[in-house]
Amino acid sequence: MLGLAQRILGPDPLVRRLAFQSVLSAFGEGAFLTGSAFYFTQLVGLSAQEVGIGLSVAAGVQFLASVPTGRWVDRAGAQRAWVAMAALQAALYLLWPLIDGFALFLAVMAAMSVVESAMRSGRNAYTIAVFPREKRVASQAYLRAARNVGYTLGALLAGMALALESDHAMELVPVLTGLLLVGNTAWVARLPGLAPAVDRVPELPLETAVEHAGEKGSALRNRGFLLMSIANGVLSTHGVLLNVVIPLWLVDETDAPRVLLAWLFGTNTVMAVFLQVAAARGVTTVAQSLRAQYRGAACFVLSCGIVLVTHDTTGWVTIVLVWVGHVTVTGSELFQSAGMWGLVSELSDPDRLGDYQGVSSLGYTLSEVWSPALYTFLAMTLGAPGWVIIALIVVAAAVAIGPASRAAERHLARVAV
Repeated sequence: MLGLAQRILGPDPLVRRLAFQSVLSAFGEGAFLTGSAFYFTQLVGLSAQEVGIGLSVAAGVQFLASVPTGRWVDRAGAQRAWVAMAALQAALYLLWPLIDGFALFLAVMAAMSVVESAMRSGRNAYTIAVFPREKRVASQAYLRAARNVGYTLGALLAGMALALESDHAMELVPVLTGLLLVGNTAWVARLPGLAPAVDRVPELPLETAVEHAGEKGSALRNRGFLLMSIANGVLSTHGVLLNVVIPLWLVDETDAPRVLLAWLFGTNTVMAVFLQVAAARGVTTVAQSLRAQYRGAACFVLSCGIVLVTHDTTGWVTIVLVWVGHVTVTGSELFQSAGMWGLVSELSDPDRLGDYQGVSSLGYTLSEVWSPALYTFLAMTLGAPGWVIIALIVVAAAVAIGPASRAAERHLARVAV
């Protein structure tokens, strides 16, 4: 049991403290997210269309907030920003029982998006700054594995609440989530502090600040980094394949039993918990990070090729091929995540970690806007040609991410002079 805990939480004491935080926050968030569709439609009284509009608005707000909140993190300090936003996140979850209409729902969803954007930038800046270079990607792998454990526990809790078929049980879920996130806030506040020079960019008079910005350049001025984040966002759309396109394809275009969906997501969870650290092993430099991205892209393309043929297969052949397709797209998730952590860590200006974390999330949030609709249309409407187009989109991103990363590296070398 101790060996299993070490595999998930890591051997380093600080990694274990951060991994526990990851489990705690994901436990709370996962509990609410799993039952959120039921909560919003049955308890708040929203229509499915209103929920969809709210999610789209939230995605748009998060995209717009990425860069401003990242810059704010640099001014406030990574850990202080993380603690403040974690506290606000807990408060917003505790507000959900008071929501009784669409307007309030939209307002809270928008506020949650801004808070989560700032919190992610603060957390990511902290985890880059607190670890030495050689431990950064490995530590992120442990934290990703721990978050998957937390989401699984949260899903189980929400599943039990839904199984009770009691509205009162589901009404308590956001309250429990809020309380768990209060505990998360206290835990983050007790993490080791960062050195002042790392944790905070000193506030300067306006003229000096403008001159400083011109010398060092904001993350948006690093065109290579921006292009890298966009290419990385495309490569991260394995999540859309995993959670949306393959399940829809299985149900509508194959003869596989629907119960296979449970096995697919179970396999993904097990692989994400136990193989993420192995997939990230040895990823430190830009070159190693790019190789991990290429492996992830290869797995993505292989998954497209495997799944597209299941339209014409039957029985156990279909079941095995869909399962293998899901395994390969999970491989894409594991390698691409490791490559992303390495690139963002190596290509972020250490004086502007929050700013760079905000820009790094632009590509990801943008991909969440376009990829679900496009990939679903391509696969479900065009069939095999659509899967080929999806694969070509990923290949294009894989080809672009190398030159973009090298350009970002050159930009950092120039501004460091």
